[in-house]
Amino acid sequence: MKTIKDAKTFDELLDIKYGKLGTPKRDEFEAKSKAFIVGEMIKEARKEAHLTQDDLAKKTGTKKSYISRLENGKIDIQISTLFKIFEEGLGKKLGLTIL
Repeated sequence: MKTIKDAKTFDELLDIKYGKLGTPKRDEFEAKSKAFIVGEMIKEARKEAHLTQDDLAKKTGTKKSYISRLENGKIDIQISTLFKIFEEGLGKKLGLTIL
């Protein structure tokens, strides 16, 4: 059985620690990772706009606690809410490319 020390790439490390893609443990890790990334993007954009969590919540019709949980990667976000936060709350236009 491989150990973390045996990993030569980041993908191998993830496979060893969380299992292969498609396994429940790996899927959970991937979902939490994406929630963290989205939260960091929101937090960074909010700070660049010189807004508090409360300011952003008011602009988007949500609550400060919701913005906090998003920024901390604690909850999933619906795509419509993500667009609302960036476009209405932060004044940024999100482009969506469909292949």
